[in-house]
This record gives sequence, structure tokens and C-alpha cells, in this order.
Amino acid sequence: MEHRNRSEGWRYAKLSGHENENILAKCLRENEMLQNDFLLKIGKKDCYIKEIFVGGLNETLVESVLCDHMTKSKTDMKIILSDGSQYNVSIKKSKSGQVYLIDTERFIQGYEAQFEMSIPKSVRRAITLFWGCAEDTKSIIELYGRCKTYEKKKHRITEETLRAYDNNLAEVLLQWFKDNIINITKFCFSCGCARNHEDWANIIWYKNMVGDNQLDHIFLISDLSEKINAKRNEIAYGMRNGGTTIQLPFGFVQWHGPRGMIPGKIQFHHQYDKIKKL
Repeated sequence: MEHRNRSEGWRYAKLSGHENENILAKCLRENEMLQNDFLLKIGKKDCYIKEIFVGGLNETLVESVLCDHMTKSKTDMKIILSDGSQYNVSIKKSKSGQVYLIDTERFIQGYEAQFEMSIPKSVRRAITLFWGCAEDTKSIIELYGRCKTYEKKKHRITEETLRAYDNNLAEVLLQWFKDNIINITKFCFSCGCARNHEDWANIIWYKNMVGDNQLDHIFLISDLSEKINAKRNEIAYGMRNGGTTIQLPFGFVQWHGPRGMIPGKIQFHHQYDKIKKL
């Protein structure tokens, strides 16, 4: 078995992901059975695929909702049908993994700009503490820390420490995720910080053409968002290590410090098994 460190693993995942996209696009163009199956699953069996565009390694940045910024599109493949309709596809080749990684402040600013709403001050405070970018993170760990060794190393606080410091903040953070799970789902899977709707993904396709995972399942993000919202009361802090994650109907969200970066970032994960059960 080939072993890779974390950096090598991320690079391999990115490269194999692009390889998967290119092979899938080629098969869609050339394999009539695969093409018909795709059209049937999206309710377009009377159409044919006219054009396919793949971003791949040479993907270009798109206009962002944040001024003076460009951003990556959540779309891996654009499929134009004979009736002129366009389907933007987010392709997942693995049953779980990162779906969105973003700086904490950029998440707050991008979310507010994308959905034209303000995140309450108390929720902002809870986000900055849970993801460790608040200026007084260290002092709170010293006074209230329940997992001090972990919290000092990661420069963030866990649920238990957040509750010890201010139980209301722990509650409002969880409630905000419940109340906004539709938009959070769209932000992670569909739009991110991309301004223009033509850059937003509207389909998730679990399809692996380069590995052993026999995945072939298509989800419309609009339908998925509604099903996830119906399960919003299941959103809860994780049970391990004092509560380091928030468990979501489509996966979970955690702290992540790429290359040891402090403060870390907000990392959303997708989990196929959770999504399929919806």
C-alpha cells in the first residue's frame, strides 16, 4: 500500500479528482449508455448532450461577491443540453472528504454578501472562538479551557470550553447552523463566494472513474437542501474530545490548520452515506 503524508495526500486527491473529471467527460461524450443514464437521472431523457466543459487544472477564477476578489467556482463540469438548458455539476469521486475550506473572516463576509444578510454579533463571536481567530482566544483557554493541551496547540476552543465561558454562545452558534442550514448547504456545494449564478453548481454527482468506489448517484442541490433542512434538528456538536466539530445532515464542519497555520480555517466535509439516507 502506498503511504502519503497529508500534503502529498491533498495533492494526489486534487490530481486524481481532475483525472476523474476528464475521464468522465470523455465517457459522457462517447458512451451513449452513460449519456442516456445521466439524462434519465436529471429528467431530460428526451434531450441529448450538446457540449461539455471541464475546468480541471486550468480552471479560471470567477467573479466573487467580495469586492476586489476572485474565487473558485464550485462547478467541475458544465453540460449544455440540446434544449439549451445548462447543468453545472460538482463531481465527488470519494464517499467523504472536504467540500469547502475557507478562512473564518472570509466565511463570515462571503456568507453575508452572498445571502444579503447579517450574521448576528453573538454568532460572529462564537464562530471566531470556536475556530480560534478571536484576539482573546488564548486568555479564554487559560481561564476556562477544558481541553487545554489540544486548544493551545490548535489555537481554538472546544464546545465544552465555549459553554464554560458563555453557554449562550454555544447555544446561539448551534441554533444559527440549524436556522441557516439551507444557505450553508448551498454555500458549500453550490455557490461558495461566486457572484454569478452561471458559475453555481446545481448537481452533485458521486461518480468515480479512477478508483474502486462504485459510486453513481446524482443529487439535485435544490432538492437536497430541502431534505437537509428537514433534518436540521439533528445538528449537534460532536461527542469526541470536548466537542471539536459540528455534525451536519450532509457531513460535518471542523477546524483545520493547513500546514500548521494558526489560526486555522473552517473546513466543511461531505459524507455520501449521510446524504444518501436523506
